[in-house]
Amino acid sequence: MPVPTSRLGSTGFEITRLGLGAWAIGGGDWQGGWGPQDDDASVQTIHHAVELGINWVDTAPAYGLGHSEEVVGRALRELPEDRRPLVFTKCGLVWKPGERTVSNVLAPASIRRECHDSLRRLGAEQLDLLQIHWPSHDDTRIEDSWAAMAALVDEGLVRAIGVSNFDLELLERCEAVRHVDTVQPPLSLIAPHALDDVIPWAERHQTGVLAYSPMSSGLLSGAFSRDRVESLADDDWRKTNPDFIEPRLSENLRIVEALDVVARRHSSSVAEVAIAWVLHCPGVTAAIVGGRRPDQVDGWINSAALRLDKADLDEIAAARRGGAAMERTAAPSR
Repeated sequence: MPVPTSRLGSTGFEITRLGLGAWAIGGGDWQGGWGPQDDDASVQTIHHAVELGINWVDTAPAYGLGHSEEVVGRALRELPEDRRPLVFTKCGLVWKPGERTVSNVLAPASIRRECHDSLRRLGAEQLDLLQIHWPSHDDTRIEDSWAAMAALVDEGLVRAIGVSNFDLELLERCEAVRHVDTVQPPLSLIAPHALDDVIPWAERHQTGVLAYSPMSSGLLSGAFSRDRVESLADDDWRKTNPDFIEPRLSENLRIVEALDVVARRHSSSVAEVAIAWVLHCPGVTAAIVGGRRPDQVDGWINSAALRLDKADLDEIAAARRGGAAMERTAAPSR
């Protein structure tokens, strides 16, 4: 079945409602790593996603400190030009040689340097979409950073520009300089907060919404258990994430149980229901879904075509309310 598509804001891109996220394929040798990863399997996963109809990949320099972009670039080179997906990448998280940590830097010169580094790693002459990854910590005015992004579009190095993890104030300040083509907020049953502010803002401004972590970094995939969490590699960032630690882990796994009931009703997977819920949210253009092996893509590829009815959504909403109550209880200890 073809993957449904949608217009990405005012960019002119017609993208599949599912995109392949390349965070995990960056490997484990950095602060946000997912543990060891086989590059050949990563390339096969990208090719498999393209074969199934996915027409865009989301990556970033920070993922593996350049490694994810290099792997995506290799996968692109091995595909005929007319079958290559769009590539969306980011900027604003930089690192020093030999270090595993990144810093939030959005100085105009740094943005320009990152753009050229991404072009080199991806083997591209132009970036389809360049997004600011996170707000700056280097005291650069966001207006100056956004003007630098706009200049890259004017020069033909980038086709469209967007932001990730921005609040309304930053969005408004960027919009006053140049239109924000896309926003990329986290969105899942465990983290629904973007529905209250960022996504409605995007709807009002004809800005495309690329929702990331619809399965909450795998927690809502149906493949997680307490034993699975305990077996995560030491360099997997999820091992210390509060959502993967008690008391929130138990409540999140109860949400998975509720999703499993809906999944069985539709002969679908838990992962597909979790992603379908995100795609049912008004204002969401598409969802970024990660994969490190071809079979993982097979586990969620049908989510864009899954239609949840009112009974399904009500059942999921009840599970979501339970998770929200747990989050409020746990919040002071963060």
